[in-house]
Amino acid sequence: MHVCDYESPLGKMLLAADDAALTGAWFYGQRYFARGLEGAEKNAGAGVPADSPVLLAARCWLDAYFAGERPGVADVPLAPRGTAFQCRVWDALLAIPYGETRTYGELAAELGSSPRAVGTAVGKNPVSVIVPCHRVLGAGGSLTGYAGGVDRKRALLELERAHAPEGRHT
Repeated sequence: MHVCDYESPLGKMLLAADDAALTGAWFYGQRYFARGLEGAEKNAGAGVPADSPVLLAARCWLDAYFAGERPGVADVPLAPRGTAFQCRVWDALLAIPYGETRTYGELAAELGSSPRAVGTAVGKNPVSVIVPCHRVLGAGGSLTGYAGGVDRKRALLELERAHAPEGRHT
């Protein structure tokens, strides 16, 4: 497992990868920080970028994203670890276009599930920002729930100048 810190405009992040794909990207202090990453407490805060090509690709993706560009999700190989249902939800998040939002209810209808189950899976997304859980809103477009904090969610949506489809507004 490879880990490194990333200094984002919204705070320090911990990135984790295996030899083939990115497995995690968390803001320090967020809920579920480094969940499932054995030894993260030893590696977190080391501040030394790992030489992993996957971590380099993730850092480049984040640099471009925070610079206001629209890097493609295919630019970083992803392998978030979760249940089959969580992975389905995370795949649905990847399908939300840059600058757009969906509600938990809309995702639940799309996946044939409940908004609560979808919300739980969204909240456990281990790849913050790149797997865009910040694009999911509460009923009526309210800014609810984000493991990294609602202020970060608002900032990410503002960076994307996010708009809600069908007349909803963020």
